[in-house]
Order: sequence, then C-alpha cells, then structure tokens
Amino acid sequence: MSDQGNTQNKSAAGIGIDFGTSNSAAAVFDGTSITMVGIEGTEPIMPSASYIDRDFIACTGQEAIDTYIARNQGRKVEMSVEVLGEARTSTGQMDMATQLPQTAETNVVYGQAFNDGSLPGRLFRGTKRLLGSVDTQRVMVFEKPFRLVALITPILLRIRQAVEVTVTTLLMQGAETDKACIGHPVNFEGRGQNHNKVAMGRLAEAYKYAGINTQSFYPEPTAAALSYMHANPDDDRKSILTVDFGGGTLDLCILKRHRETFDVVAIHGIGLGGDHIDQCMFRHILFPLLGKGERWRREVDGKEIETLFPFDAYEDYLLNWTVSYMLNQNEYTTPVLDKMRQGGESAEKFERLYELITQNYSYQVFQAIKDCKASLSSSESALLDIPEIDVSVQVERNNFEYMITELLNRFELSVLDTVKKADMDPAEIELVLRTGGSSLIPAVRHILDQHFPGKVVEHDPFTSVAAGLALADYFGYGVRL
Repeated sequence: MSDQGNTQNKSAAGIGIDFGTSNSAAAVFDGTSITMVGIEGTEPIMPSASYIDRDFIACTGQEAIDTYIARNQGRKVEMSVEVLGEARTSTGQMDMATQLPQTAETNVVYGQAFNDGSLPGRLFRGTKRLLGSVDTQRVMVFEKPFRLVALITPILLRIRQAVEVTVTTLLMQGAETDKACIGHPVNFEGRGQNHNKVAMGRLAEAYKYAGINTQSFYPEPTAAALSYMHANPDDDRKSILTVDFGGGTLDLCILKRHRETFDVVAIHGIGLGGDHIDQCMFRHILFPLLGKGERWRREVDGKEIETLFPFDAYEDYLLNWTVSYMLNQNEYTTPVLDKMRQGGESAEKFERLYELITQNYSYQVFQAIKDCKASLSSSESALLDIPEIDVSVQVERNNFEYMITELLNRFELSVLDTVKKADMDPAEIELVLRTGGSSLIPAVRHILDQHFPGKVVEHDPFTSVAAGLALADYFGYGVRL
C-alpha cells in the first residue's frame, strides 16, 4: 500500500500519535499488525487532559480529571485582584520532576486579572482548540503565564513513554521511539491566514519537548482511510470518502485507489465537533433552568425598574467550564442573590445558578451533558441528570436533533462541499467511512445514509486515526515540516 510507491522508506516500526481535542490514542505497526498503545492503564484511549497544581506539578489523563473534581467540588471560591506576573520563555529543556518545559524568567508584566486565591489547581482539556488562536500566546496558571505548548507537553510525554513500553514489550529490535507520525486536522480552529501554520508550529514544538525529535505530519481523515484499507484488504472499492467527526473538528477527505497506490483528490475541514454540540445542548436545555429570560426588579436612582435579567453576561463563562469560576465576583453573584431573595417561581432557577457558580459544578454539568448525548446515540430518550444543581430532564432524541439543526446543516454542507471539491457526484462515491466520536450521533448517520445509501460503514470511531498514522509512519507517507 503506498500513496507514492515509496516503500523504500519503510522503518523498523511505525509509530502514530493522535492527540485529539477530547481524547488521545497511539499505535505501533511492526510491518504486519497494528498494536494500540495502552496510555490510560491498559486502555488505548486517554482523555486529553492535564492538571497543574499550585506547585506546578502536572498530571494527565483521567487522573487529571479526577484530581480536579476531588479538589474543587464544594470548594469556597475566594476572588481577588492581582498582578498576572512575569512572562516565561522556554529554555528548550524538560524539567523531569514536573514534566513541564523549563522556563526562563523575563520582566514582562501583563496587567491585572481576577484571581481565585483558593484554587488548588487548573484543569486543561480541549487545549487543541486553542492551538490555532494566533492571539492566544499564553494562559495564566496562577502567577505564571504558560505558553500553550507547555500545557499539552505533559500529555504528549506520557504518550511517548507508553509507546516505549509497547515497543519494548513487542521486542521490536532497532525500533526508534523518539519519532512518530503526528495527526493533524485539515483546518485547526482559529482565524487569520496563518492560523494553521501557527498551530502546526506549536504542535511540533510540544512534541519536541516530549522527546519526539523526528516528526512527520499526516491529515487525520486520510490516516483513518489508511487504517481501513489495511484492516480490509479484500475491499476493493476505489473511491472512498472519510468523514472524521471528532470533539473539535470535522475532517473529510476523498481518495481514489489505483491498485497498490492511491491519490487524495479532495480534503476539507471545519471547526465543528462534539464540544460545539455540548454547548448547544447547554444553551437549549439548561439556560432556561438557570434563569435566562426571567425579569428582574430593582431600585435605580430611587425608582423601581424591571428589565430582563442580564443573563447574557454569564453565558460565555457558563459555556466554557474551565473559566466559569470567574463568575465568583460580586458583579455576577449579587444580582443572582437578589433574584433569590425576591422569591417567586424563578427563585429556584437562580438557586441552581448560584450553586453551579459557587460550588464549581461546571465540569460535572458538562460531563452529564456528554453522558446524555452518548445515551441518545442508542436510545430514543435519555435522562439529563445533574443532582448537584437539582436538574433531572428527560431529553427526547428528536428534540436533541432539533436543538442541533444548525450544526447538522453545517455538517451536511461540508460533506457535499468535499464531494464537489473532488469534482464528483455523490453517486460516484463507492465507500463512506464514518469515524470519530460525534459520528455516532444517529442524525449524522442518517445524513450520510441519505446521500450515500448502502455505502456507509462505521470504522473504529476512537482508534482509526492513530492506527492509520502508524501505517503512514512505517511507509513514509508523512510530511516533515
């Protein structure tokens, strides 16, 4: 199998790493079979999460999430104003004690920000979505500004160490473990002409810190197609559309096979994924239960006035759980407390909002949304159960699909645009590979089945990309930056 017929580039071992928005995976190919790497214990799938405590010690994966929940649930938030601190620039070396890149201090002061003095640590998940944000250079972690590459390096270091264990276990003599083929979306989230270049540069730098010194890069949807062709050698269909719908992006490609070679004839990607669907569910289901649309009576300049409660000021914080603790400021909590004191039917809604804010329940809320969404993939209805804020709502699948209509329309348009870019008609597509966690949504399956009846197959939603990257590494398909 070769896209250029360059089988002379075969390596002793093919290593592929899929650092995803929600989850990560890695695989090793020995020339015959693919082995998934156990990076979360013995499991091949690890949450793409890192947690940094006040001593700047990092942990990753499920441990990071569990630590964050254990240390934050029910914690009293203490907001104050402080100087953000000095910028740090990388020395290019790893601090093995903290598993973070070493930094050198400068005297650049970034200004002031509200600080949660009792915050025991910061949890970072979905950081991949920020890599293409040209304007986001650093993220504050207590008094230190961290570059984005420093936040994802611990995850990549853990993956590389797990790869080393797998290669050793497989007794692969001469296999180098400081190299890999690295997956990337067709288009990173972000704006500006250079956002993809910026994201790739940051990703390459983080992998370098993690000890992956020899790097090649390969598009994620093409990697998924590679793994399918390897797993199904007798499937000789020539024109293949891959639809990789993950946590942060939708990536698509069309390739055509010619005996032992293939050409990628179209590739396309947009910033649309499971995280966007979760936020949409939050807006439609929970916002009304937290006070959106309610009226607010108060006295201004000696006169009583009544307006809509300014819920829009809370929305961005609520939809981004990692910063929702910032709502623990008087300008946000005082109006909520006032609505609670006024009583009436809406008081219960604002009690929920107050509990969510002050008890740091945002992560639990989003996890409940994800669980509900997953249940709707196999059931006609599911319970959105969030006991922390006294919410229990039965969600019907048809209502869920109505909520995300706009996102489904974007999905469908992107699929058809990809076919158009290949100068093809949907009827000319012989095989459609459906992969990525969001591809499990029934409405997504239905759209694909409508346009490509009898041609759609599900292909390893969470591991197909990593497996394909290992193949790409072995055969030398990846591109060096």
